[in-house]
Amino acid sequence: MSKAAFLFAGQGSQYVGMGKDLYDNFPEAKAVFDKAEKIVGFDLKKVCFEGPEEKLKVTSISQPAIVTLSIAAFEAFKAKNDINPAFMAGLSLGEYSALIASGSISFEDGIALIKIRGELMEEASLKYPGKMAAVLDLPVDTVKEICLSSGAEIANLNSPGQIVITGKSDAVKKAAQLCSQAGAKRVIPLEVSGAFHSSLMSGASLGLKEALDKVEMKDAVVPVVSNYTADAQVEAAGIKVNLIHQIHSSVKWEDSMRFILAKGISSFIEFGPGKVLKGLMRRINPDAKVLNIEKSSDILNYSI
Repeated sequence: MSKAAFLFAGQGSQYVGMGKDLYDNFPEAKAVFDKAEKIVGFDLKKVCFEGPEEKLKVTSISQPAIVTLSIAAFEAFKAKNDINPAFMAGLSLGEYSALIASGSISFEDGIALIKIRGELMEEASLKYPGKMAAVLDLPVDTVKEICLSSGAEIANLNSPGQIVITGKSDAVKKAAQLCSQAGAKRVIPLEVSGAFHSSLMSGASLGLKEALDKVEMKDAVVPVVSNYTADAQVEAAGIKVNLIHQIHSSVKWEDSMRFILAKGISSFIEFGPGKVLKGLMRRINPDAKVLNIEKSSDILNYSI
């Protein structure tokens, strides 16, 4: 069988009801949810399974919730299938799921880190308010020029035709108008609480460094492709540095996927809620195959 890469969902993919099916049908998934709930200090299962949606959207709640579901799906899948991925990667928040799955960070430390990360990002958002918006079908060079002239920043280079901008509210508003005038198909404001992956998150990165310094990080068993560098990282020291930069730097998702594709990998398994990464891969390489694992039926009917 050809090698595959494992991908892990990022923030924004959450939905009420996620994980309930896995929790009820796989003891491995149940163990992950139960363990996470003891660490995060709130009723994680209730908010994932029952909502309300507004609570699930809160950064400090959605982040550990998504990572928990992603790892629950990964553990349930692993119990039924023997497959050794060539690479792992995760979109922003999902990079932590990838690092847990790769053995670089323990699940307990990973969830604790994610809780701190979410709180730091919320604090930074309150101190330095900002916005984000997705720009569709405008050349990256044009978006970069607009960001330079408006004071906005590039948050995500997700795929051909999908770029996310970030920064101070006025700067993003101005950049959005300029992008529309320059011919963008659409500019969509994102429902997030702050200017993630921007210089406004620099304070959060300092807090994250303090938290990371207290965590035991090991070399990854499976190479993890970094959002910050868009190449594979195995060594613990490099992984830690990349995570510190990642919180206030652009997510190079398209380049990360092209890195994996260039290694001859064309099969991908996406763990976590939703099919965002599958949709992005459709734009990056329509010939690549992406399967989603988030429900019992996905695992029981798995074939690649």
